[in-house]
Amino acid sequence: MRLGPPRSPRRVVDLINPAAALAPAANVIMQLALPPVGYGVLQSPVDSGNVYKHPFKRARTTGTYLAAAVYGTDADRALIRREVDRVHKLVRSGASSPVSYHAMNPQLQLWVAACLYRYYIDQHEFLYGPMEPAAADAIYADARTLGTTLQVRDDMWPADRVAFDEYWKRTLDELRIDEPVREHLHGVAALAFLPTPLRQLAGPLNLFATTGFLPPEFRTLMQLPWTRAHQRWFDRLMTALRLADQVIPRDVWLFGYQLYLWDMRLRERRGKPVV
Repeated sequence: MRLGPPRSPRRVVDLINPAAALAPAANVIMQLALPPVGYGVLQSPVDSGNVYKHPFKRARTTGTYLAAAVYGTDADRALIRREVDRVHKLVRSGASSPVSYHAMNPQLQLWVAACLYRYYIDQHEFLYGPMEPAAADAIYADARTLGTTLQVRDDMWPADRVAFDEYWKRTLDELRIDEPVREHLHGVAALAFLPTPLRQLAGPLNLFATTGFLPPEFRTLMQLPWTRAHQRWFDRLMTALRLADQVIPRDVWLFGYQLYLWDMRLRERRGKPVV
């Protein structure tokens, strides 16, 4: 049994813990808070990626991307990039779109990748607090593939954590969540896409955890209330997740990513869609 967090995390996958099960919706909200990303998802013509129509396929696609980006080989990353690009080429704004967007835009993908980096960092820091600088620098360098597995050029990834923080703060000024996107995201957080009774059983907890994982500025954009009582209950939830992390071997998380990679490779050999 582990008695604490990984002693010397050096890779993104070293940060995975039970918070990974409850943090995804908060990260989706962060990604879609940039209007071109939010409307790109909301108005996407690619039904196979619609979480309300195909929730389990959407989850598999996201999991496969993350596994390839942070745990796969160069060949795995090249494969998922080709498949994601094939879909992203179809996602672009029209005459009636409130904002202009194209899913192949590297600047938009940089924001998505930045949020995914925060997804992994938040998992660790909500349970264990900040990492030592050397570990944090190593993790940040490893996280570059979250962007370069999309269309983000290597030189677009902020040079270091200080540069990343500057980029993050600068981009916060561009964020906005309009009501149609907010309604979509609230449903994602409340698991409205799941069948009964899963929605009723898991939805309230997921909405609560999502709100807790969100930075305050994103809660405000989502118009989600948060009180001291909420924070106390959230702290108790983090304690429970920290205890769970002591008994769940880290190899369980790595095996989950390996399953995604095996599935992706098998689909590619059989000529089936990867995303």
